[in-house]
Amino acid sequence: MLRIGPYPVDPAVVLAPMAGITNLAFRKLCREFGSSTSIYVCEMITARAVVERNEKTLHMMSFDEDEHPRSMQLYGVDPATLGEAVRIIVGEGWADHIDLNLGCPVPKVTRLGGGAALPYKRALFSKIVKAMVSGAEPAGVPVTVKFRIGIDDDHLTYLDAGRIAEAEGAKAVALHARTAAQRYSGHADWTAIARLKEAVTTIPVLGNGDIFSAADAVRMIDETGCDGVVVGRGCLGRPWLFAELQAALRGQALPEAPNLGRVGEVLYRHGALLAEHLGEDKAMRDLRKHMAWYLMGFPVGAELRRSFATVSSLTQLQDLIGELDPTAPFPRDAEGPRGRQGSPGKVALPHGWLDDPDDPAVPAGADLMHSGG
Repeated sequence: MLRIGPYPVDPAVVLAPMAGITNLAFRKLCREFGSSTSIYVCEMITARAVVERNEKTLHMMSFDEDEHPRSMQLYGVDPATLGEAVRIIVGEGWADHIDLNLGCPVPKVTRLGGGAALPYKRALFSKIVKAMVSGAEPAGVPVTVKFRIGIDDDHLTYLDAGRIAEAEGAKAVALHARTAAQRYSGHADWTAIARLKEAVTTIPVLGNGDIFSAADAVRMIDETGCDGVVVGRGCLGRPWLFAELQAALRGQALPEAPNLGRVGEVLYRHGALLAEHLGEDKAMRDLRKHMAWYLMGFPVGAELRRSFATVSSLTQLQDLIGELDPTAPFPRDAEGPRGRQGSPGKVALPHGWLDDPDDPAVPAGADLMHSGG
């Protein structure tokens, strides 16, 4: 059984933190389908915003009453700020598990040395993990680290990152098996997960990338030997994927795929949970980005799709769902890639970032508040 610190993770499934997606409402929906003892990570939180107790950020850090362990991902570049943010979080009892974001490939993050750019700076990365573990350890809160293969094919960092995280006291590592230059394009290189598992021997290694079905999760574990899976884009518009993952990893028969009537019920449940969390107006605006994912592959006309994409109230949402054909079966081709894919590209980095991987200096302006991706 996978354990992260004191917490058993059964089945060994983690909902990846996704900016603008994994808020309280979506995590609750996924938990309703999946196991309460899997891990569901909130969207990324900026360490500087925690230290400054930014009101919007504190609301993003909301957890459901019965959500345990409460899992939070932090972003930052400065060891002092990240250490202080962790001390505040554990001191206030806001989270039971803290993950460090080193996977974000978004230019506004990497050009400041954050996200997927940071593991290249081995000394700085080491200081960050050490500061976070030091802040969390007295409260028994485990710190984990999620990172990518590297900046690009010429600057691979994942093996060093895994060893450093292990040495500095992280309780698990997770690898998104793409480089930052790939962003979300192409295919994840699962052989890198297997190599990381060979290099990191005393803590769990989780795999992430291209898990779009329960069969993908089983195959990743079989092929790489990883201790668990981290699922991101595969569950967009498909929170019931967690029920399928639970069945597959426990050797049980998979539940029947939902027809369009059942998808409509789940979609409405998502909207209602968002309305409780954000208020109805903001909830409907937030829900609009999920519509294409929920309806992917189903026979829904263009005009009705446009109406879903501009929904403004729960009543309207219910009316639109009533126009769907509830008997339409789940389209199997909708199990493939979903969410952003984009194109590979050059990674934006601070000036001189690649000159010295052992330079522990924090880049100027790196500790600004912003959201990730």
